[in-house]
Amino acid sequence: MADPDDRRTDGAPPNHIHIEKKKTNWLAWILLALGLLALLFALSRCGKDDDAYVAPALTASATSDGVVAATPDADRSTVLAGTTGLGAYLAGKEPVPRSFTFEKLNFDTANSAIRAQDADEIATVATTLKQYPTTHVRIAGYADARGSEPANAALGKARADSVKAALIKQGIDAGRIETASGGESDPVGSNATTPGQAENRRTEIVVTRR
Repeated sequence: MADPDDRRTDGAPPNHIHIEKKKTNWLAWILLALGLLALLFALSRCGKDDDAYVAPALTASATSDGVVAATPDADRSTVLAGTTGLGAYLAGKEPVPRSFTFEKLNFDTANSAIRAQDADEIATVATTLKQYPTTHVRIAGYADARGSEPANAALGKARADSVKAALIKQGIDAGRIETASGGESDPVGSNATTPGQAENRRTEIVVTRR
């Protein structure tokens, strides 16, 4: 506003005008910045929670049981030997470990339930293990490459656990059996074909101790 001393009686404009500067509201800016930081933090936490939910397949307990079915020093050249040779091997003096593949046992896609038509092979393996009561084995389950890698690792473990449960039901001591998962690793067939995928949904039994 114009100063009183600058008023002119002749109608002319005042000599100078005083303009009041607008004060900056720093408190509002600080509160806005804090709000943005809180929003960014909430979004980052939300993303982490999503990650934690996606990966329940690889829990600490599953990892401690061995989610990878690799057996040090196992004879990989005979990994495809069928379980029909298990008895002859246990009766001999070849070193351990030694791997055998279930010849008939297979699993439906994304399933760990043992099919009725595969029960006979499990019963035969159980009979063999009863004849050699000091033998310890590892059951390794596998999956085809469809689905995510964590999901396939969990599926392989579930399949191995199903075979273990079936052997226990046949009278084999649970302490003689450990389980592991090979997931989608080490395929024996082409994942681009239906027959190959079926072959990759296999289960192996590894003799770890006579």
